[in-house]
Amino acid sequence: MLKLTVTYDIHTDVVPWILKSGLTPAECDDGSGRAVDVKAQTVNIESDGTIIYTWKGCRGNTCIGAYDPHTRKNKLLYSFDEEAQVVSCSVNMKWTLLAPRCLTLLIEIHPIHDIRVLKAVDCIVSVQFLYPVGKATLFPESHLLLISEDRYIDQIHISVVIQEGYRVLIKNTRLPTDRIIEDVTWAQWDMKEQRLYCAVTKGRKSVLNCFQFYPDRNFELVLEVPLQFSLDNDEPRLVNFGFNPYQSDVGASSTLNFSVLSSEIDCAVINAEPRRKTGSMFLCYSHLPPTDNEVSYTIAFVLQGVSKTFTVSVEETEILTEKVIFINLGYYIAVYLPGHFLHLINTRHPKLLCHHLLLSGADASMPSLNTNGYLQSLPYSSILDYSSGKMFEVCINQLYLVKFLQTSTLDCHWLAALHCALIYFKDQTETEAQVVSWICDNIGKCSRFDVIQEFIWASLYRRMCPESINLDKLLPYTSLMKWEGEVPGVTCVTEIAEQSVFRALHLKGFWAELHSNLQSFMYLDAEPCCRYYNNSKLLRKQWKQLIEEMKTEERTSSSLRTILQNAEKVLLTLDKWVSDQRIVPLFQEEKDYQQNILMGVMVENMKDHLMRHLQHMGKKKTEELVINYVAKLLELIRNIMETVWRKYNVKNWKFCFKERGSSSEYAVFHIMCHILQATSGMCVPLPPGFQTLHATLGVRCLPLHTLLCYIDHGILRLTETFIKKLLIDFNNSEKNGQLKLSIITRLPEAASQNICHLWDHPISSSLIARNYVEALLQKLGSKQMYPHNSPSYETDSSVFYSDFLPLNYLTKTLTDVKNLAMNPFEEKEYIDAKFVEEIALKQTSILLQLES
Repeated sequence: MLKLTVTYDIHTDVVPWILKSGLTPAECDDGSGRAVDVKAQTVNIESDGTIIYTWKGCRGNTCIGAYDPHTRKNKLLYSFDEEAQVVSCSVNMKWTLLAPRCLTLLIEIHPIHDIRVLKAVDCIVSVQFLYPVGKATLFPESHLLLISEDRYIDQIHISVVIQEGYRVLIKNTRLPTDRIIEDVTWAQWDMKEQRLYCAVTKGRKSVLNCFQFYPDRNFELVLEVPLQFSLDNDEPRLVNFGFNPYQSDVGASSTLNFSVLSSEIDCAVINAEPRRKTGSMFLCYSHLPPTDNEVSYTIAFVLQGVSKTFTVSVEETEILTEKVIFINLGYYIAVYLPGHFLHLINTRHPKLLCHHLLLSGADASMPSLNTNGYLQSLPYSSILDYSSGKMFEVCINQLYLVKFLQTSTLDCHWLAALHCALIYFKDQTETEAQVVSWICDNIGKCSRFDVIQEFIWASLYRRMCPESINLDKLLPYTSLMKWEGEVPGVTCVTEIAEQSVFRALHLKGFWAELHSNLQSFMYLDAEPCCRYYNNSKLLRKQWKQLIEEMKTEERTSSSLRTILQNAEKVLLTLDKWVSDQRIVPLFQEEKDYQQNILMGVMVENMKDHLMRHLQHMGKKKTEELVINYVAKLLELIRNIMETVWRKYNVKNWKFCFKERGSSSEYAVFHIMCHILQATSGMCVPLPPGFQTLHATLGVRCLPLHTLLCYIDHGILRLTETFIKKLLIDFNNSEKNGQLKLSIITRLPEAASQNICHLWDHPISSSLIARNYVEALLQKLGSKQMYPHNSPSYETDSSVFYSDFLPLNYLTKTLTDVKNLAMNPFEEKEYIDAKFVEEIALKQTSILLQLES
């Protein structure tokens, strides 16, 4: 699973130069170009990549050389006249001073001149020159670390003078020394970032002290991390201080294997961009030998404040002489036990066991390594094999991972490999296409998770995390809240770790990032539900309410206008599709108000969620981030469709209904159904034109009764573009008429009125006539029958209603006339009774002919 690339080989990069330079007697060359008696040994690697090595000549002399990986050139640094056991060696940045551990000497080598003894006591001592980060060394001064088995670490300051323009000589007769720390039981050197990690015992436990060295002669204790175990060894255990054959052979099987990994490269967010600082730290340790055929190791996540102890079952073989190796791969920590297993630990999302990938057998094999020798894990994804003299750059093999995804049968392996493939690699175009192809072949086979949902969340997470490291805890990366069941071969126990303490007052660089991330994680861990997930029930309810409001209200509310404006911003952000490069015939210009409302609602809800936790980002930047997120979501679904279209080789496809769909079109339709199901479960919008294309494929691929069932169950949605094309393309044969009528009757009334004129058929003509008569009668009634103060028939529940519109109008008119006749003086407030009496008497007299 891991790909090892040789970046240095002592047999090809060093030994030929030794033979060619005549630094070894001629009898050591057998004429074949191969080294016969030249036994070169790598001793140390400096911060700038310089590799220090030694070799012994046939006459017993011991030489020390340096290899520059940038220029690929070698240089002889010093030669002892007799055999000497060099177990630790370091050269300063200018290659003017050499500190080998024979009697712990300090040698002037530019040119070779004076030799000083730093420590004459016969004890194990390691030496390391500092290579200040960020600025050029303050030449003419160098600084040397001296680590003694007496459990102390000193920093020696060495001032030099330049004579005759090139001779570099040590200036001070007595070298100033600073005591960095005492009572050290374990120490590790980070040559890249010039950091020193030391463990000291306090009570029953140990504390890890983290020192940072600066370009000047200053250093400071930055961080203290309480450890959950004791490192009280008989002698200090040293990591990354070069190769010491004596230490590697002493008690290896009974000593705690411990190392510190600091992650400053996030492989998940590299996309043709400079490497980005993330500020993460992990403490890795394991005990040997295993018990009951099990190996246990612990990864302490300093940022998350938790430690996870993994226990892996192994076969009963001779493994006591082997130790677990921890390799920093950026997004992952590779835990490797040679010959048994390889465990890829997800460092950004360690919560669920299913996001870690455990491999065994051939999948975990690394044949390039000499597992019987001494292996040193270097910073930034490298391994140095001292026994073979090779250094390897380590990364996850992209082709092998995709193949593993395709051949695996377990859901947990599928999930872990899927996330690894989508997040770890730099170039995602080809990888995403391969994963989508695998999804098409295995759709519906995953029983414990929705593979399309996992693909969408993981891909969006990789695309958006470069925006802000704080999004790591806020954006969704999986659809799973927990994992039901076990992961075969491994168990995990999670414990809360003690809080780390920063001792430095002014932090910068990596430590500032680490402190900032630690504060963010502490705050977000205290907040319930800090990670954004679409609350499907709540969001769906809000979505439906806004759709009904848009249908019924003549004037949109301010909230609905804001939602639609959000959707418009998302659509404007989408990349314009070039027509000659577009394969899938999606209608980007299509106006789907339902999907637009869902876009706007998602933008509004996500913006409110992020503003609660990222107030320092500001409203404008947060809104831009969220709009970009939703736009990338739509583009991702579009890319899925493009890959599916290519996979099934759907060529020369035209948007029409006259032809029946092919088997390839049916396969595409089937995948689109699963995409629709996944997005519906996530409650996220679809790109413009998706549902029109889906319905079109449904008509081409499904029989009528199945098509109508899909429509009735909401799988297919009838868009206006689809209906118009359907009515125009199909003739009025009996079969097509039945299809059109079935479609028309399933449309909302408002939609059917808008498109029925496109169908030249008696049914549509009747509907048009009915609507026309209703409009005329309503217009006539409003002009002639009703004064401005007459009661409206809509408010009278006693009005008879019939499907025949003219009868409705007649009934309404008679009812209104009846109401007016029964109340001739309804609106008069005062009546003159005397006047009425006189009029009545007058009319009576006339009728009785009492008046002439």
